[in-house]
Amino acid sequence: MRIIAGERRGVRLNAPRGTAVRPTSDRVRESIFNLVREIGGAQVLDAYAGTGALGLEALSRGAERVVLVERDTRTAELTRRNVDKVGLQGASVVVTSIETHLKREVARGNRYDLVLIDPPYGEARRAMKTLSKLLPPVLAPGAHVVVETDRASEPHLPLERATSRIYGSTRVTVFRAQ
Repeated sequence: MRIIAGERRGVRLNAPRGTAVRPTSDRVRESIFNLVREIGGAQVLDAYAGTGALGLEALSRGAERVVLVERDTRTAELTRRNVDKVGLQGASVVVTSIETHLKREVARGNRYDLVLIDPPYGEARRAMKTLSKLLPPVLAPGAHVVVETDRASEPHLPLERATSRIYGSTRVTVFRAQ
């Protein structure tokens, strides 16, 4: 697993052992960034960060700031090691649930231009219910929200669905805020 484009192209990221974390493949990451296109200067939220590959890819491609949210402390340590390995300014790792983080962001008035959502596949339905309520207030006008699920799952958010594509066993759905 590596950064596939941008300033830190080719940097290899640490991957976890076992199946607790399912990193997004290089092919799917490339497809995601082809769908959202230009992200220079963007404020990015990587929910369910895992290895941080999605958020760090955005940072390498020119995002200004990336917040990587991971609730598991061991996985968050792996995320931090990957942030250090990439060596770019603008990334922060937050160890908490996405629900708690979004509530804090609403209170602070922070907004995101790009939100990357890759929950464990078994939790996707519950995650969409939670995010349907908490996500819209933290989206900047015209923000993109990218949801990665298993191919059989159709994620639903109260946003305009721009596209949904299948790559092998993975579905990528892109929503756009008004």
